[in-house]
Amino acid sequence: MKQILSSLFKQLIFWLLFFAFTRAVFLIYHYKLIIIENAGFFEIISSFYNALLLDLATTCYILFFPFFLLLIQSVYHPKWLNIINKIYTAILLLLYSIISATELGIYEEWKTKLHYKALMYLKHPDEIFNTASTGNFFLLIFILLCQFAIGYYIYQKYFYRNIINIKRNYIFSFLFLIITPVLLIIGMRGGLQEIPINQSQSYYSKHNILNLAATNSVFNLYISVFENYKNFGKNPFLFYKPEDALKVVESIYKTQKDSTIYILKNKNPNIVLLILESWSADLISSLGGIEGITPQFHELEKKGILFTNIYASGTRSEQGMACIYAGFPAHPISAITVQPDKYVKLPSLNRILRNKGYSTSFYFGGQLIYGNIKSYIIYNKFDKITEIYDFSDSLPQGKLGVHDEYVLDYQLKEMNKEKQAFFSTVFTLSTHSPFDMPMEKTINFWDNNNNMNMYLNSAYYTDKCLGEYFEKARQQDWFDNTLFIIVADHSHYSYRYWSYHSPEYHKIPLLFYGNVIKDEYRGIKCEKLGSQTDIAGTLLPQIGIDASEFQWSKNLLNIYSPEFAYVAFEEGIGWKRPAGYFFYDNRFNHYYNIEIDTAMQDSIIKEGKSFLQTVFQEYMDY
Repeated sequence: MKQILSSLFKQLIFWLLFFAFTRAVFLIYHYKLIIIENAGFFEIISSFYNALLLDLATTCYILFFPFFLLLIQSVYHPKWLNIINKIYTAILLLLYSIISATELGIYEEWKTKLHYKALMYLKHPDEIFNTASTGNFFLLIFILLCQFAIGYYIYQKYFYRNIINIKRNYIFSFLFLIITPVLLIIGMRGGLQEIPINQSQSYYSKHNILNLAATNSVFNLYISVFENYKNFGKNPFLFYKPEDALKVVESIYKTQKDSTIYILKNKNPNIVLLILESWSADLISSLGGIEGITPQFHELEKKGILFTNIYASGTRSEQGMACIYAGFPAHPISAITVQPDKYVKLPSLNRILRNKGYSTSFYFGGQLIYGNIKSYIIYNKFDKITEIYDFSDSLPQGKLGVHDEYVLDYQLKEMNKEKQAFFSTVFTLSTHSPFDMPMEKTINFWDNNNNMNMYLNSAYYTDKCLGEYFEKARQQDWFDNTLFIIVADHSHYSYRYWSYHSPEYHKIPLLFYGNVIKDEYRGIKCEKLGSQTDIAGTLLPQIGIDASEFQWSKNLLNIYSPEFAYVAFEEGIGWKRPAGYFFYDNRFNHYYNIEIDTAMQDSIIKEGKSFLQTVFQEYMDY
């Protein structure tokens, strides 16, 4: 009987050690980011201690199948049962190695562990390959294989035990059957307390990277999938009575009167929307960034209207599309653009302009299938959609597609063929990882972070492309009657190393530019607080179109319109008002940051939570 107990105990110890091993790999792989955050040595080491209970709970889940094998082997022990144990362990080792290696690759870009939403991208594994640089991709594959090989070798040599030639003891088998499942279930729950263990057990540091390191990867993924399934048909952000939350949201949007500042010379301009992939406000010197990263954008500001207080509503491109075209805020857990049964209920900036007689087009150098953007764009009835497959094979390409300069140049030529007035979108690509572009590096600010330098150089490249684009555009007959709207789809981590749960991390540029803007408004800055969801509500009144269909979008050029910005992340919210802001994670009922005067704290928190609750409910109702 000692063989049975020894085998179960050794497997438990093995998994705890293997989880610690992959955690060490994570910390070593991201040591530069940890150093930048000034985390102390003992705080880093504490991630192993704070991980123990969650690791133990995960191990207890894993051991349920070996327990049944051992129970059988206590009375019947053929060799093939030992082989099944080996195969089971090998499969789990491989799966966990895949998960942990994937997290190594996505953390710096997404600042999160692998979760339910991320799994949707696994339907297109070539996107994951293309997103990583070739060197990083093969490094991650090497790490994956090493983790698996080392783990299996150590298990086989030091922890695996053949169950052979044991004397039957039915009393032991009965006790093993009764006691062991109880102990495993207690371990799975994390103890006898009323509320079962969850990821918050591993959260201990102000440095979120250490909290994530301490959180068991497979447990986190399991909870993410389970929570999404459990919340199907039920609003997980039900903080208040629905009618009370709706009243709060209505009061937020209440506008004293329409006092729109009309900035255009006429109400029938061409409109060109330039959506910049992953542009953080820190790329723009006028928005707090270092000078020299985007000098061409800075020149454009001098003859446009720069909105200086704009925040991305979401964190992914497909979320940004709904924000820009439908004025619909991003929401946690999923994106409305990936669900055709829901996005058909949204208003559409493109369809409204088509109905007014605009010809419409969309240009992108990559593949629009990712994030289901293509079906969303097609449904919104763009007259012409151009993606990677529509460009000449002779054009230089990076890993994700055609470089920005060629896409911008192509769109410019196509506009000369379009019937005016036109509404045309260019979605840039080069500032998406792996940040490859056809030019020499110009920026090398951070010796200890090559990925950051690559990001900044890609932004410099796209900015250079914009400068060349506008130089050519000014020579076109349609230029003087064209409004250019330049905005980011979402933000990106920057050299400022803002906390993910801070407004600064999610701040983005928004610029209205063109000779069609009245001279007295060119070169000014608008400090109105808002997000990309406000583009429709701001643009349509300028061209004489009622924007009331876009109920979530406000008019940034109405001095009486409300000022707020809403940010949705994995399962939480950021809410910013002129009086302050907070970031809240619903999973752990945890406030990451609250910067609000005490007297206004409760009311502003209620505003933000009511907004999230109402947005998510509308998403579910669609």
